Amino acid sequence: MPGGTVINAFGTQNRYGAKPPENGSFPIDHKGECKEYMMEFMKCLKTNDNDSSKCRMQSKEYLGCRMDHNLMERDSWKKLGFADLVKDE
Repeated sequence: MPGGTVINAFGTQNRYGAKPPENGSFPIDHKGECKEYMMEFMKCLKTNDNDSSKCRMQSKEYLGCRMDHNLMERDSWKKLGFADLVKDE
């Protein structure tokens, strides 16, 4: 409810407004262009008891696909936390 009034747990009213995400939006992959990469990442998470640190390469490949298909803004691997997985940018 953007821009509405809410009664909080203490019984007082708070006004709030919708705020955009800090780093922009993450559009849905309607065409399924990166579905294969997403499925590999999800499979890795399931295999590794949701320990994402064991699925960093799959995560990087998924984000790379999203950037290649303009489903997210291109950013450096270093800024995305993958500097150790690339030689040079």
